[in-house]
Amino acid sequence: MLPVAVFRFSPTEDPGRFGAWLTSQGIAWELIPLDEGAAVPASPSGCSGIGMMGGPMSVNDNLPWIAPMCSLLREAISDGTPVIGHCLGAQLMAKALGARVSRMPAPEIGWLHVDVCDRGARREWFGGLPRFPAFQWHYDAFDLPPMATRILTSEVAVNQGFVIDDRHVGFQCHIEMTRGLVESWCRTGVSELPARSTAHRQSAADIQSDLDGRLAALGEVADGVYARWAQGLHK
Repeated sequence: MLPVAVFRFSPTEDPGRFGAWLTSQGIAWELIPLDEGAAVPASPSGCSGIGMMGGPMSVNDNLPWIAPMCSLLREAISDGTPVIGHCLGAQLMAKALGARVSRMPAPEIGWLHVDVCDRGARREWFGGLPRFPAFQWHYDAFDLPPMATRILTSEVAVNQGFVIDDRHVGFQCHIEMTRGLVESWCRTGVSELPARSTAHRQSAADIQSDLDGRLAALGEVADGVYARWAQGLHK
């Protein structure tokens, strides 16, 4: 099987649990670090699937790799090459398919609940869970792309996740978190965190409270999602 192409947009946002899960399943993957100047492939034909991580930038920024990424994603989704996007990655999927990505009135940061709002997705992608605490750190939000089914929602960002053609999936929230990612973001993004938590923006102390337990619970959700997504990888 060809490798999964995993796109990194920022050195602080590595593949986390997604990369670890692929490795644990014996699924080959190739990191494409756009943050280091790697080129966007002209076609998805060289990979079995496409994974995209997060990043602090906006898909509306004037960055040289955004248009090529959108072109690659449109081709991949059209030809059935499975795509999964985490936060910025999902925003790129939405933008590529013509949906609006815009600034939110206020960000979501920390461990916040999302609701599984589609019965089929609850069964197929989330092991029957109706709700779970996900990790959030975003200032932009996407509209639902055409042909997409909303699968996750929250009171702050109505579109927290979507599925297209039962194989392409995008998450506004982060399901790929590891201890290393959480601790790194709390260090590098300390200026974005309040001294005391608010309803939708948590302090560093609250983000890191019971971290092992939270990561274990989220990891179970992530592993189920990744296993379901990997069923569609091109052999």
